[in-house]
Amino acid sequence: MAKKLAVVGAGLMGAGIAQVSAQAGYEVILRDVTDAALTRGVDGIRASYDKFVAKGKMAADDAEAALARISTTTDLEAAADADLVVEAVFEKIEVKQEIFSTLDAIVRDDTILASNTSAIPITKIAAATKRPERVVGTHFFSPVPLMQLCELVRGYKTSDETLARAREFAEEIGKTCIVVNRDVAGFVTTRLISALVVEAVKLYESGVASAEDIDVACKLGFGHAMGPLATTDMTGVDILLHATGNIYTESQDEKFAPPEIMRRMVDAGDLGRKSGKGFYTY
Repeated sequence: MAKKLAVVGAGLMGAGIAQVSAQAGYEVILRDVTDAALTRGVDGIRASYDKFVAKGKMAADDAEAALARISTTTDLEAAADADLVVEAVFEKIEVKQEIFSTLDAIVRDDTILASNTSAIPITKIAAATKRPERVVGTHFFSPVPLMQLCELVRGYKTSDETLARAREFAEEIGKTCIVVNRDVAGFVTTRLISALVVEAVKLYESGVASAEDIDVACKLGFGHAMGPLATTDMTGVDILLHATGNIYTESQDEKFAPPEIMRRMVDAGDLGRKSGKGFYTY
């Protein structure tokens, strides 16, 4: 059973993956390019553990022990003896390929290399390595400590053993898995939310209904926990613009073509919750 994990990227997703893995007993090496990013990541993990302790969902001793299992570094070489490496950096193919190419030369031959990408084909990422059969997608959902789903993505050359080991890891840290057997851009979940978001934005953009009413329709009509425009604001208008753009570029399917208003909002800095304004004001 893999027990040593390296997480590349200490942002919201990377820190969340490190948090749940350490809680499940993994020794975690969290890597980012700056000490400031690592400090932010660990502070976020500590605050999250504190919340669980305060709510009685975790013992204080367990939280301390989990935190002690996380070490930080700015050196990618620290991943050398990891059983599994999960990459959780910005959704840019060039950045991911560079990381995977470097990791390929550092880690053991039997190490699994996983990507938390939500829209980039795993096959493209795996092509940067000499071990495409050991590369797999492990797409977690934000916030990782609360969201139960993990989307496992099989690249064109991903082996059955790699997929099985990725599933074992995801289930050990408390996730329920779905398997994406064909490496299509956007996989299952990002394609579904992107199609819904694009249509919702078009309805809003053309004045058919207000953002509030579109979201209420999805919540009360379809039982969604959150409407598509509120989801876009929470995720980041820029992030969803990037994801839908990636899928459109790959598939040339018009239903994923990002509406113009999303581009203008990003140009203007209206990125959703993180900027204080998106489809809603915060």
